[in-house]
Amino acid sequence: MNNHPMDHSHSAAIGWSTILPSFFITAAVFALYFYAAQSSNQRYRQWPIYRYWCFLTGILCSASAVTGPLAHLAHNDFRVHMLGHLLLGMLGPLLIVLSFPVTLALRTLKVQWARRVSRILRSKPVLWISYPVTAAVLNIGGLWLIYMTGLYSAMQQHMLLHILVHFHVFAAGYLFTASIIYTDPAPHRTSYMLRAITMVLAFAGHGILSKLIYAAPPEGIPQDQGEAGGLLMYYGGDFIDLVLIFIFCLQWYRASSSVLHRSGKRKQVGGNPG
Repeated sequence: MNNHPMDHSHSAAIGWSTILPSFFITAAVFALYFYAAQSSNQRYRQWPIYRYWCFLTGILCSASAVTGPLAHLAHNDFRVHMLGHLLLGMLGPLLIVLSFPVTLALRTLKVQWARRVSRILRSKPVLWISYPVTAAVLNIGGLWLIYMTGLYSAMQQHMLLHILVHFHVFAAGYLFTASIIYTDPAPHRTSYMLRAITMVLAFAGHGILSKLIYAAPPEGIPQDQGEAGGLLMYYGGDFIDLVLIFIFCLQWYRASSSVLHRSGKRKQVGGNPG
């Protein structure tokens, strides 16, 4: 595999003119979330503080991967690029899912708009794309395309492709996380067993890909950077996966406990006639 220097001509264009608009967009997104939470507080229970922090940190993690110093360095250093991948495709989506954005939107929107959102959530396209297996293929399969084909090298030389790939990484990461742990309303819920099997296979695919990157980095990446990036992807991904597994198991435990509790109460009622 040829480790030739890549064309980073477009990276020179990254400066304050790019950073400032992205900063203001990030601030505007959080301001919108904050306004929605404050608005919902007037009619419902207080929106938990931790969800503000999850959303803000998730947005910052995701934004830092596509703009600012980290994104600038990622054009020239594969290790930094891989750190950006973890922030944009894994940690950022996990934190945003934990901020319950859809629930907040349904609490804030007017009734007719909330009903439209609910109809969209129940639609067949959403059923298909939010199915855990589909989401896992889009997420992990997309990463295999990026790093095991010439896509990674191509995205470094074409800005539009660069933007599309980063959007896909974030969207697929969010979709996969939301399909495994249910925080927001999910009309098309699947069994815990299906999600557990999907999650294990997806994590295995992510781990295998990181080892392949370690052994044979994408075109244009020096071997030492490829090895460090592969290690970061493997161990950094494992750490975020452990958080996801913990939340999933906690939800499964609580759901099982609730079923056992209801079953016990029915038996008590049935055993005490009159």
